[in-house]
Amino acid sequence: MSGGDTSGGDLHADVVVVGLGAWGASTLWRLAAAGVDVVGVERFTPGHPLGSSHGGSRMFRTACLEHPGLVPLAQRSGELWAELSQVSGRRLVEPTGGLLIGPRDGHVVEGTLAAARRFDLPVELLEAGRVREEYPLHASLPDSHAAVLEKTAALVRPEQTIRAAVEAAVAAGARTLTGTAVEGIELVGDGVVVRTAARNLRAGQVVVTAGPWLSSLVADLPVEAVRMPMTWFAPSGDPAPFALDRFPVFIRELDEGAIWGHGLGADLGPAGEVKLGLEDGGSAFSVVDAAAVDRSVSEADWAVLTRLLPDAVPGLGAAPTRAAVCMITRTPDRQFLLGRPRADPRLVVGGGCSGHGFKHATGVGEALADVVLGREPRIELGFTNPNRFG
Repeated sequence: MSGGDTSGGDLHADVVVVGLGAWGASTLWRLAAAGVDVVGVERFTPGHPLGSSHGGSRMFRTACLEHPGLVPLAQRSGELWAELSQVSGRRLVEPTGGLLIGPRDGHVVEGTLAAARRFDLPVELLEAGRVREEYPLHASLPDSHAAVLEKTAALVRPEQTIRAAVEAAVAAGARTLTGTAVEGIELVGDGVVVRTAARNLRAGQVVVTAGPWLSSLVADLPVEAVRMPMTWFAPSGDPAPFALDRFPVFIRELDEGAIWGHGLGADLGPAGEVKLGLEDGGSAFSVVDAAAVDRSVSEADWAVLTRLLPDAVPGLGAAPTRAAVCMITRTPDRQFLLGRPRADPRLVVGGGCSGHGFKHATGVGEALADVVLGREPRIELGFTNPNRFG
C-alpha cells in the first residue's frame, strides 16, 4: 500500500475509489485535496497500458461537438490540468491548436461551431482554400468543406497525468492499493464492503471508475466495453510536413466516416511516428469482455483506416509501424455516466467515456468528488445522469 498502513485485516476509510485510470485518479486527487479519508484501488499500476488511458497522447478541446453541455466541463478540466501540472512539476499539456474539419454543414464543423457560439469560445472558421494553403497535408479538402480552428486545443500526456494525480492524492493523504483486483462490491447497511483477494475495504461510500471493468462490478448499467485499435505511421518521405506546428491535432469528417490524429514531436510518442485513428471503426471496434480482450493486432484492425489515408493524409507508409489495443466504455447515447445509480447514497459511478472522455478527466474527478461530498456541482451535468435510460 502507498501512503498508509500495510498490515493485513480489513481496511477502513470514508471513501474507496475503485479504478485509478484517468477519471479515478482525478477523483482520488480531488477527494484527498478536500481532506477526505480515501483509499484508491487499482488492479494494475497507475498509468498502465491495459485500459482506456495510454498511448502517449490524448486530444484536449473545449468546443465539444459531442454535446454543448460538455464545454464548461472541458473549461474546468483545463484549469485543473494546469493546477496538476504546477503541483507535479511536469509538462502534462502540450498546446498545439486544433482543426475540426468536414462538410460545411456536417456534424464536426456545425457541432463545433454550435458549442463555440453558445459559450462564446474563440474559434475561427477557415474555408477550404485557406486550409489547403496553411495545412498542406489536408490538400485534398474539397471546396464544400471547411475547418474550425481552435487555438486552445492541445495534447495531454495520459500516463503522466494519471501518475501525477495519484501522487498528488497521496501527498494530500490518500492511500492506494495497486496490483489489486476488486472481486466484488457489497452495499451493506449504511456503507459498503469492497472485496479483494487479500483484504476487505469498508467505507461509507464507494466510487467505481473501473473503465472497461465497470459493468462487472456494478450491475445493470447501460455500458459496454469496446476494443479500439490505436495506430502510428511513419512518413514515407520528408517528415517535416508532419511536425505538430504544421499538422496539429485534428478530427476530419470524410464520406466514409471520420479520422483523427496529430503530427510529430513534443515527446508524445515514438520518435518519427504520426498517430492516426478512426472516430468509429465499424467492425474494427468490437464489444468485448474486458477480462478476455484480444490484445493482438492485425491488418483487419487498420484496413479501413489505411484505405482512407492515401487521399486524406498523403505521404505516409502503407501500413502502421506500431499498433496497440485500447478499450473504451460506451453508452447508448455516447454520453457519460456520472452520479448515483438508483440514487443509492453509498454508490457513485463514473463511466461511459465513449471515446471522448479523457480531456474531461480532472473535471469529472471534481464532479464525482462533489457528489460524494453532497456539494452542488459547479457544472450542470444532468445529461450524464446514470439513471437517464430508465
